[in-house]
Amino acid sequence: MKRAIDVLISCTALIVLSPILIVVGVLTLATSGRPVLFLQDRPGLGGRTFRLIKFRTMTPTASNEVDTETDGMRLTRLGRILRASSLDELPELWNVLRGDMSLVGPRPLLLEYLPLYTPEQARRHDIRPGITGWAQVNGRNAVDWEKRFELDAWYVDNRTMLLDMLILFKTIFQVIRINQTRSPGHQTQEKFRGSKP
Repeated sequence: MKRAIDVLISCTALIVLSPILIVVGVLTLATSGRPVLFLQDRPGLGGRTFRLIKFRTMTPTASNEVDTETDGMRLTRLGRILRASSLDELPELWNVLRGDMSLVGPRPLLLEYLPLYTPEQARRHDIRPGITGWAQVNGRNAVDWEKRFELDAWYVDNRTMLLDMLILFKTIFQVIRINQTRSPGHQTQEKFRGSKP
């Protein structure tokens, strides 16, 4: 049932939001050049790797790797707007349609974090990652890693269709408010370095 709803909503959203996708793509191309899209391998269901698709919000690096220490300096002016409004996430609807992701679930993080998880934290990969999730509507990047993983684990244990609908509605209101897109003291998101002993 969840997968059927994911396919229906993502397909509909891609069609309805196609004018916005085109405009954002053209603006990105005009202001930052190529590539328009940011592609990066992320761990999905069972820790299996998939290619995440987003609009590019930073000047590219040679290695195409995330460096949270320099992310703030590489954010473009348009990129800041896209991140604040979450418009950079719209291409992930294609990931949902493909089955890499779900609309709701733990956010897919970096592959380099996999060996740093505790067994409890690793349970976030028991389900498909999501465009939005319980952690995103309860603090997003404004809460620390430990709390985010705790919220992810809670969702894994308590997920229902009703909860998913609640998360989707709360996500809409959160996007409208445009906040909590950065970690305290960081322009984007603080790097996860493992749980505290």
